[in-house]
Amino acid sequence: MNKFTSFLAPLMQAYVFYRKASGYWNEASYEPNLVLFDRYCKKYPTEFLSQEMVDGWCQKRDTETNNSCRSRIYVVVSFIRHLRARGKTDVMEPDIPRKERRTYIPHSFTDIELKNFFHACDSLYSPTVAFSLEQRSRKLTIPVFFRLLYSSGIRTTEARMLRVEDVDLCHGIIDILYSKGHAQHYITLHDSMLELLKIYDAAIRKLYPHRAYFFPARGNTFHTRKWVQKNFRELWNKNNSSHATAYELRHHYAIENINRWTDEGFGFDAKLLYLSKSMGHSTLESTKYYYSLVPRMADILEEKTGMDFESILPEVDYEKSNE
Repeated sequence: MNKFTSFLAPLMQAYVFYRKASGYWNEASYEPNLVLFDRYCKKYPTEFLSQEMVDGWCQKRDTETNNSCRSRIYVVVSFIRHLRARGKTDVMEPDIPRKERRTYIPHSFTDIELKNFFHACDSLYSPTVAFSLEQRSRKLTIPVFFRLLYSSGIRTTEARMLRVEDVDLCHGIIDILYSKGHAQHYITLHDSMLELLKIYDAAIRKLYPHRAYFFPARGNTFHTRKWVQKNFRELWNKNNSSHATAYELRHHYAIENINRWTDEGFGFDAKLLYLSKSMGHSTLESTKYYYSLVPRMADILEEKTGMDFESILPEVDYEKSNE
């Protein structure tokens, strides 16, 4: 069934095809927003895209911040640019609101919170043949999926969309092809995580012998972001009272790594570069954001260099996740 139903459907289909072929398509963010724009266009009794339609959709709403508006309209602005470059429309793309610096501070996990969470992951009911395929798959997948997030700093989107061929269980390497900014990068697995993935792979193959995705969902596809959010929230809330999200396991990974440097002198450069590449950051500035979250880091930088924290680390925007 075609997701686009307005008069723009053929042009939208061609645009999506082009972006996917170019490797610049974020299915988790772009697609739902383009579908919403498509539904909005159906309300107009016309067969032609107008400036009024585009401006009406892209106008910042009273309930939106600049950043949320940017996320909603970016794909539409890109679509208009695509059409203009091919002589398909004379409509001008609207201005995108100025990006605001984020003040969000991720949850700081405690050892007991993490212990409680993974205990909940491991304590799912033991499925039998009476349970559905999805229930048996969930029992196998949940403990491994969230431990991969915790141990590697991988984005939730990257983990969801991992294909079987992207995970090298012989050498312990994960090839991240789908990533924020579409920058391919590699992750080296800890030995314990590698062994866990091998056990999981052997077990899940019995349920999905021809699966395309490493963590398969019904229909031989990948899990949705809602699946991640729902399962994390359910298991987290079983024994923890604080608020946390699955994506914050990525922040925890970065902060724990930087924390290990505090007593190893000032040879940060190589470590910072390795961490940045492993996490798939497009620039070192994104990785430097985590310095501000590490206890004592500002004091250590000043002690080692004689410079204050702000002089060393330029102001950078918080790196918003894909999900």
